[in-house]
Amino acid sequence: MVNKNKIWMLATILACATIVVATGCKNNKSAEEMEVSEIKEKVRAFYGENKEITDSTYDQSLAVKCVNGTFVGKLVDSTIVFRGIPYVGKQPVGELRWKAPIDVVPDSGVYEAYYNAKSAPQPEVEVSSFYYQDENCLYLNVWKPIQKPEEKKPVIVWIHGGAYAYGGTVDPLYDFHNFVEENPDVIIVSVAYRLGVLGFLHLSHLPDGKDYPDAQNLGLMDQLQALKWVHENIAAFGGDPGNVTIMGESAGGGSVTSLSLINGSHQYFNKVIALSGNPGLSTSTEAAIAATNELMEALDCKTVADLQKVDAQTLVAAATEVLPLRLAPERDGRLLPLNPWQAVADGAVKDITYLHGVNKDEMNFFLVGMGGPEPFTEWAAARKEMKLGSLTDQEKALVESFCKDVEGEDYEPYCKLLSQLMFNAPCIRLSEEQTKAGGKSFTYYFTVESALPLMKCGHGMALAPLFKHPELDGDTGRPFDETFSKTMRKMWVQFAMTGNPSISADLSPDGKAKEWPLYDLKDKQVMVFDEFNIHPEKESQRKIVDWQRSYFLTKCYGF
Repeated sequence: MVNKNKIWMLATILACATIVVATGCKNNKSAEEMEVSEIKEKVRAFYGENKEITDSTYDQSLAVKCVNGTFVGKLVDSTIVFRGIPYVGKQPVGELRWKAPIDVVPDSGVYEAYYNAKSAPQPEVEVSSFYYQDENCLYLNVWKPIQKPEEKKPVIVWIHGGAYAYGGTVDPLYDFHNFVEENPDVIIVSVAYRLGVLGFLHLSHLPDGKDYPDAQNLGLMDQLQALKWVHENIAAFGGDPGNVTIMGESAGGGSVTSLSLINGSHQYFNKVIALSGNPGLSTSTEAAIAATNELMEALDCKTVADLQKVDAQTLVAAATEVLPLRLAPERDGRLLPLNPWQAVADGAVKDITYLHGVNKDEMNFFLVGMGGPEPFTEWAAARKEMKLGSLTDQEKALVESFCKDVEGEDYEPYCKLLSQLMFNAPCIRLSEEQTKAGGKSFTYYFTVESALPLMKCGHGMALAPLFKHPELDGDTGRPFDETFSKTMRKMWVQFAMTGNPSISADLSPDGKAKEWPLYDLKDKQVMVFDEFNIHPEKESQRKIVDWQRSYFLTKCYGF
C-alpha cells in the first residue's frame, strides 16, 4: 500500500520550488520510481471522460443550466459536485496555443460533470501531475450543498499553487467535499489554468511574436476568464455573483493578489484570501525575455512557429531543465502594473478586502523537501547570491547583519532570510500599502508546527486542516487539534460571507468569541493562529518582519 505521507509530500512539495522533488528523490531511485508508479495508478483510477447526455434519463435535481450547457453533477452525502466544466469556448490547443482564452458560447446541450478534466502539462512530480495531462485543460469544479438556499450563497473560488508550473484541481487536498459538508453556507469552485511554459512565456519580442501579445500572462488570463464564467453562471448553482472571494496559496496566493491588480477584475470578486503568496511572486519583462531566449536556444528554435512544432511535454521538459523558478506572471505594464506595491499604495485595490498571511517557518518546508540541510544550503546560498546582486552595499550589509543574528544550525539563516524575502516582508508590505491607501487588510501569522523533524511551521502547513483533510498529514506529521482547525475554517467562511473573519461566541467551536482586528499603521495587529490560542497581537511582539534589515527586500521580486 502506498504510504499516504509520501503521497502528500509529493502532492505539496512543489508549492513554490521546482527543484524540490528532483533533488530530494535522488536517493533510493528505484524505490522512488516504484512508489511513483503506484501513485500514478491510484490517481489515474479517478479518470473518466464527461459525455453529452442525449436522453432525459438523468436526475434533473442534479442538473444546472449554464450559458454553455446544462451540467449534471453527482450527489455525495449532502453535497453535489460538478467536475470538468469548461469555462472557455475553445480549448488552447493547436493554433490557439499561447493565445488568450476564448469566451464560451451558448449551448443547449446536456453534459455529464462527473470527472475531473486532465491536468495542464507539467513535469511529473506531484499528485496532479501523475493524472493524465493535456493542453485541453481549462475546466473548473463546483461543490454546492444539495439544499436549496433561501438566499444566494457566498462563493469561494480556489486557485491552486505550484510555482506557476505545477499542480491541478485533481489533487485530493483540493477536494472540498468535507469543507462544504461542514460549511453548507458557501459554494466552492476550483479552477485549472495553463502552467509554466504554456502559461507564462514571453513571446512578443520574437520575429513572429506580435501575434502573441498575451503569452506572458495567459495563466492569469485563464483565471480571469474562469471568474467571468463564475460571475455569469454561479447564480444557477445557488451562489451570489455579487459576493465572491478568490483564494489561493503560494503561487495561488500570488495569483489572487495579482488578479486584484488587473483593471476591470473587481466586477468578478470583492474579497481576496492569500495564504503565503503575494504579487511580488512575479517577474520583469527583461527577465522574461532572457528566459525565453535561453529556452529558444536550448530547443534550437528561432520563431514562435518553430515552438508550435514542439509537443507540449518536450516544451515542459526543456523549460524545467533550463528555466527553474523563472516562469511567473510578468509585470508587463499591460495586464499587471510594473510596480505592484506602488499600485496598491495608489489605491488600486482599496475596494477589495484582504485576508492574508504567512507561516512561521515558511522555508523549512523546502529544507525538508530538498532532502535536508546540505542540498538546501547549497541551493539557498546560490539563491541568496542571485537575489542580493541588485542591492546596494549598504543593503547587503544589512542582510548579512540579519543572517549573522540568526541562531542555530548553518541552514537556519538561509531559512529565515528566504522566508523574509519571499513571504514575510511582502506580506507585511501588502498590509501596509493597502491600509495606507484606505483599504482593509486582515493579516494572520500561522504558528502550528509539524511533528516531522526540521519541518516546524513550514510552507503549506495550514492547508490540510483548513480544507478538513486531517488524513493528508504528510507535511503536518499529525492531525492538528480539531477545535482549532474547525475554528479556522469557520473564520474563513465568515470572511467569505461578511468580509470580516471575526466570529461571535455562538459561532465559535470553542464557545469563545474571536475578534480579528484590521491591520492598522500604529499597532500593526495580526491574528496569531497558535494551535490552542487564536488571538491578536501587535506585529512587534512576533517580529514577523525585520523593518530595518529585511523589509526593503520586497523590491527583490520572484522566487
